[in-house]
Amino acid sequence: MASLGLNIDEQKAVDRFRKAVVEPSMTKLVVLDFWAEWCGPCKALTPVLEKVTAEYADKGVLLAKVNVDEEQFIAAQFQVRSIPTVYAIFQGQPVADLTPARSESQLKQALDQILKQLPVQPGGEAQEDIAPLLAMGEEVLAGGDAERAASVFGQIVEMAPDSTEANAGLIRALVAAGRHTEAQGVLDALDPKLAADPALAQARSALALAENAPEAGELDALKSAAAAAPEDMDAQMALANGLYASGDRDGAADVLLAMIAADREWSEGAAKARLLQIFEAVGLEDPWVAAQRRKLSLVLFG
Repeated sequence: MASLGLNIDEQKAVDRFRKAVVEPSMTKLVVLDFWAEWCGPCKALTPVLEKVTAEYADKGVLLAKVNVDEEQFIAAQFQVRSIPTVYAIFQGQPVADLTPARSESQLKQALDQILKQLPVQPGGEAQEDIAPLLAMGEEVLAGGDAERAASVFGQIVEMAPDSTEANAGLIRALVAAGRHTEAQGVLDALDPKLAADPALAQARSALALAENAPEAGELDALKSAAAAAPEDMDAQMALANGLYASGDRDGAADVLLAMIAADREWSEGAAKARLLQIFEAVGLEDPWVAAQRRKLSLVLFG
């Protein structure tokens, strides 16, 4: 893709595309999916693309996604007029239009035909191959689709069972989906050396917090108890734990911040420690954590 005469934003778009698509396509076959958040057919096709490309990863197939709303210049270069539009890219050039392949069998048949004709290099470094899939899993999880994220991370674990990032992602996705027993099973089954990797700290925190998940109807009782005795820190902590475990991280953070404001030294700073544990479970780079950290700073130093 030529870059001569482009403005700064267009040059940045080309650089992103070159890194994500062109460079990997020098040796691999890149399935390039043009999509958008508002596109219903795109959402239906995405799981098919993710599943098949994961299965074909050892044959040298990768999946790359381009959001047409965010990368309008790239979409225009490919003359994308409707979505989903899917191309097979090899050595920087489109070699097939995969858009008509909407089912697993159709996509596999198309990929098989392409792979017979091109010198695509199979295998390669596992971490290099799974990096786009890991990014995809994190994107799906951040978007709130925990079940699909668990499926993506589960496929990555099958490809690279020793990947701490993949196992950590699978555990966090299972926790987010409410499948706590399965998440614990994944953690328990890890090799001790792998389980000790710092990369699993976030997953451990998420799983530990999930152990406080309230039974049906119990959350209402926790709310009533906390409201009836706002000075009872034990009741407030129980409510914060229950709120987070039930998926209400905003509510949990609000309760813990109020506890810190009321008595930051209670139980040797337990409220702040629990809030920091939640930050770790969510991910320290998450925008939500950044916003909550600002609130915590105001409580502590404002």
